[in-house]
Amino acid sequence: MSTAAPPLDAESAQSLARTLKAVADPSRLRLLSIVAASTDGAVCVCDLTDPVGLSQPTVSHHLRVLVEAGLLAREKRGSWAYFSLVPGAVGALTGALGEVAAAR
Repeated sequence: MSTAAPPLDAESAQSLARTLKAVADPSRLRLLSIVAASTDGAVCVCDLTDPVGLSQPTVSHHLRVLVEAGLLAREKRGSWAYFSLVPGAVGALTGALGEVAAAR
């Protein structure tokens, strides 16, 4: 079998699958895009419920999944949590997908 790039090893595939699962949910993808589009660099959880039309606990759950996937960072400011993109995380995800596509 000849490929342009080496196939993913088991650990890399597992990691990529976790990240893809995190962004496969439409609400999480919207939350990620809202945070990415923020001109302030960080968005308060209190400002994320209305745009996605979900309750605060549900938004917090989705944000936790994105944090655990390594896409968002969480910072506590007083009683509120603020979320920002992890530098390079989205680029790393698209790069990994590009490598998978190049292997075919």
